[in-house]
Amino acid sequence: MDTRDLRSGYTTGSCATAGAKAAALAILKRQTLEDVVITLPRGAQVRFLLRSCVRYSDTSAECSVIKDAGDDPDVTHGAEIFTRVDLESPPGLRYRAGKGIGTVTKVGLELAVGEPAINPVPRRMIRQALEEVFGATWDRTGVSVTISIPNGKALAKETLNARLGILGGLSILGTTGIVVPYSHAAFKVSILKAIRVARANGLTHLVLTPGGRSETFAQQAFPLPEGAF
Repeated sequence: MDTRDLRSGYTTGSCATAGAKAAALAILKRQTLEDVVITLPRGAQVRFLLRSCVRYSDTSAECSVIKDAGDDPDVTHGAEIFTRVDLESPPGLRYRAGKGIGTVTKVGLELAVGEPAINPVPRRMIRQALEEVFGATWDRTGVSVTISIPNGKALAKETLNARLGILGGLSILGTTGIVVPYSHAAFKVSILKAIRVARANGLTHLVLTPGGRSETFAQQAFPLPEGAF
C-alpha cells in the first residue's frame, strides 16, 4: 500500500498529555483553556484543541481531547480522552486508571501487575508536561493523574488487550507521540509484545496467523491457551 499521501495522527499518549497539561494550567491560572501546546518525545511542539476543560477547585481540574488517528484504522480514532489532575499528598506522581482504562494482570509487559495500562513513554510525557507548568519541584506536594475513556471498555474488545492480560479497558500508548498510518513498525511491536507476554507466562508454543479466519481455524486445530495465538 502506498502510504505517502495518508495523514498521520496522534497517539492516546499525546492526547492524555495534552489533557494533563491543560488541567495543570487550569489549576495554576485559575481559568479554563480552549487549546494547549505539548512537546512530543522527538522535540516537536503540537497544539491540541480541547473538547472540554473543567476546573473543579484550586487543586483539581480535568480536560479532554478527541483522539485523531489520521488515516490509520485505529480503534481509538474519535474517542474522547479525559485527563484529570489532582494536587494531593503524599509527594510524588501517581497514575490512576479511570473508566475505560485497563489494568495490567499478567507479567511480561513494561508495567508491573496491578498498574494502570499507561505505558512508560506517555508517563514520561505527562511528567514533563507537569514540570513545564508547575516547575521542577512540583511533585513534592503530590499529584495524581487519572485518565479515562468513557467507551474504552467496549473499544478494548477490538484490541489484543485481554489476551495480553490488560483487563477493563484500553491502554494509553505511544513511543513518538505520532500515529503513522498502517505502520509496519507498530505492527512488529505488537507481535513482539504478545510473544514476550506468552513467554513470561510459561507458554512454550506459539501459533502465528495472518488474520482472524486463519486464527479461528488454528484455534480449532491446536488446543492451546488463547495467549498462544
